[in-house]
Amino acid sequence: MDLQIAFNIAVALVAFLGGWVLNSLRSSIEGLQKADTNLTTKVQAIEVLVAGSYVKRDDLDKLASALFTKLDKIEGKLDGKADK
Repeated sequence: MDLQIAFNIAVALVAFLGGWVLNSLRSSIEGLQKADTNLTTKVQAIEVLVAGSYVKRDDLDKLASALFTKLDKIEGKLDGKADK
């Protein structure tokens, strides 16, 4: 076996292994890109869901006025008890 043939075999083996590693890296990257696309789609769906469920200003104003009315009644009762 000539030295040139051994060198050619070694280079071919290194090239084959390098190609195999690069191919597996490419497939891994493609899988990660698909997973990233799926996660992006899920996050966008959650953002739309959250943005649609905020409390409306009118509803909050009604709730605040009802709450303050109840608190005023409680305050009046407490003032009446403190006077006794």
